[in-house]
Amino acid sequence: MRILFLTYHGFEEASGISKKMLAQIKGLRQNGHEVHLCYYDIAADGSRCRYVDGKVIHNYGRGRLATLLQRMDYRCINDYCREHAIQLVYARCFMNASPFNIRLFKRLQADGIKSVMEVPTYPYDGEFATLPLKYRIEHIFDKMFRCKLASYMDAIVTFTDEKVIFGQRTICISNGVDFDSIPLHKPIAVTNEIHLIGVAEVHLWHGFDRLIKGLGEYYRQQPVANSNKPDVFFHMVGGVSESMMRDFQAIIRQFGIEKYVVFHGKLFGDELTAVFNQCQFAIGSLARHRSGISCIKTLKNREYAARGIPFIYSEEDSDFDQQPYVMKAPADESPIEISKILDFINHFHISPENIRSSVSLLSWKYQMKRVIDGI
Repeated sequence: MRILFLTYHGFEEASGISKKMLAQIKGLRQNGHEVHLCYYDIAADGSRCRYVDGKVIHNYGRGRLATLLQRMDYRCINDYCREHAIQLVYARCFMNASPFNIRLFKRLQADGIKSVMEVPTYPYDGEFATLPLKYRIEHIFDKMFRCKLASYMDAIVTFTDEKVIFGQRTICISNGVDFDSIPLHKPIAVTNEIHLIGVAEVHLWHGFDRLIKGLGEYYRQQPVANSNKPDVFFHMVGGVSESMMRDFQAIIRQFGIEKYVVFHGKLFGDELTAVFNQCQFAIGSLARHRSGISCIKTLKNREYAARGIPFIYSEEDSDFDQQPYVMKAPADESPIEISKILDFINHFHISPENIRSSVSLLSWKYQMKRVIDGI
């Protein structure tokens, strides 16, 4: 099958989303399909361009008019699909439903080309509550047009168990992993220290503030210097906005735990692996309830399992809820109890190899085959 994988933005080397999409494309190709990648990006000279496989299929020009046109004029995608006999368009939802992309998919349907839309997070309305006004306005337009857009799809791809989204049937899959790109965890032995790692483009719903507060309570209740308790460190890897950093720093100063919370910024490759190997336990999302989500199959949980490191999260995830290498946190605003994490670690004896083997069916090859089978 000839497939066009459509996204509405460009790619960044350190972006987990970019890595995920490239892994999905790899998974489709591993199933024997011919896949072409269509994306939008800004060229070196400032021109706003639509690309397929690195080649410009349309240059919208520069300036404000070009910025508007790239959101309104999708004719180049229709033309490419006709000229290259595309049979399926796999579109990644960007919460950007509009009359213009409705027209795109209506034309694709009229040409006999099947379309599916992946909704990475559902429901996502709650995520917009704390975002700047610009994004809240865009969200209003999305809500107005998303059901109409979905009506021109053959299915919605979701990482939940929902049977219908926006009035359209769903294909339910799990977030997958590319095992070739994720090295096995090789923890470094340390004496009387425990290192925790949380990797994310940090948002409110990751709830890392709950972990930092728990760390503060751990040190306040029983100073480590006067006990046999281990030193516990939290390594945060990924981008953090200025406002969230201010909130984190306020908590850190309140408890005087500056030494124990380490902000690494964005890391990838060997640098990321080195921090993972320093750590014994990973931190998933701890506050999805803040955006109105109770059930979700996050990519991060799967990446942790693929590395072979035990982890904690607070949502419901049917792939992991009963796994012995997972610790569940309550879906509320309480600080995370560090003593419970330490007790979990002290009684934990599952090898990284065995954790990794438990998620073999979560490869992107297998998950993307489910999409094709569902169509």
